[in-house]
Amino acid sequence: MSLHWRALALCACLLTAAAQAEEFSFDATEFDKKPFEFGGYVEFKPDRSWLNRDGAFYKLNFYNRAGQDTLDRNSGTLKLNGKYTQGIATVNLRADAEVRRDALISDRINRFDEAYVSFKPDPGFTLDIGKQALKWGKGYAWSPVGFVERPKDANDVELAREGYTMLAADFIRNFDGDLKTVAFTPVVLPVGSQTNQDFGKPNHVNAAAKLYLLYLDTDIDFTWLGGGSRTPRIGLDFSRNLSSTLEIHGEWARIRDVEQRVVSPAGATTTQRSDAVSALLGLRYLTEQDTTYILEYYRNGTGFSQSQTRDFYTLVDSGLAQFRTTGSSALLQKAQTASQSGYGKPNAGERYLYLRASQKEPFDIVYFTPSLTLIGNLDDRSYSLTPELLYNGVTNLELRLRATWLKGGAGTEFGEKQNAHKLELMARFYF
Repeated sequence: MSLHWRALALCACLLTAAAQAEEFSFDATEFDKKPFEFGGYVEFKPDRSWLNRDGAFYKLNFYNRAGQDTLDRNSGTLKLNGKYTQGIATVNLRADAEVRRDALISDRINRFDEAYVSFKPDPGFTLDIGKQALKWGKGYAWSPVGFVERPKDANDVELAREGYTMLAADFIRNFDGDLKTVAFTPVVLPVGSQTNQDFGKPNHVNAAAKLYLLYLDTDIDFTWLGGGSRTPRIGLDFSRNLSSTLEIHGEWARIRDVEQRVVSPAGATTTQRSDAVSALLGLRYLTEQDTTYILEYYRNGTGFSQSQTRDFYTLVDSGLAQFRTTGSSALLQKAQTASQSGYGKPNAGERYLYLRASQKEPFDIVYFTPSLTLIGNLDDRSYSLTPELLYNGVTNLELRLRATWLKGGAGTEFGEKQNAHKLELMARFYF
């Protein structure tokens, strides 16, 4: 047995022993559920992108290909969810199978997004072991305190994400008074050659924890990740309903010794190390007409400054000029390496604004929800605008039509993207 799994097993024994050392009461209603649950959906999504031939990422991806104005992609997805409960144990499975094809790539994904066993001997204690997707933080589009989860996609925040293999527990206690609930969640997450490889440096057993308080009707979380595969970090988040229609939430995270690789216009790469602070503040408001507004400001402490991103775009232009003149792709290869190390990530800048408005059943059209989403880079004033139409009036069928416009000048984030516009249709059948 590897070191990582021995550590998980040892922690599981210690946590279980600690839970059994207390006097727990069993609730018979916990076992009234069906022992086996199964479901999922099949999804088909064709889309067309109108390419931005002046954008840096178009130049980087098409410099050695025939130029084209559009890119068509077809995607098929099968999601399966299963749960089996026997006594105090529950087996949870969430499988993902995808096929994506366009003129550039043909990609297949076959994996378990979640596969873990949950033990619940008492409502106040749960022990989970296996691959699971935790959801820390109160942010809607971003989550700076999500230390042990994969980042959200701000363009599709409802998209289910792949989890990590870990050992996690929940200790929950309820009280009378201003402090109503306390919950403590310790996490042990190993990283090795075959386990959680994309979490960070291998051969570490990482420890993390979250402390939750419900105090004066305010949800508060304190989060922590120790050093190991990633650098140490601490976080705080909160959420409170100011009224029945208005909610405020926020997150703050401090990350120690962040390593950032910065590229110059000539292709030279330097590594900078410093502490970083990321923060988010948001509002959610529901009107009497059933219109929901979500507004968030995000400060990405690990992002690139406007001058740093412009240096990257200049490198791409220099590389393309070199390739056309000499046939050498040396500078473009350096730009591709820089893109993979951070510049090509979604929302790689420092300051963002997120605004989403959705209207439930306008004009008395039942099962119909239109929405509009804006994501703006506040430093270079570029943005994406996404209108969406969602209809689920047919049993077990969901239809979504979504378009995206990216706007920005030369040297801006959304002005240098590969796409200028995009249109997609999604059909999803649940079973």
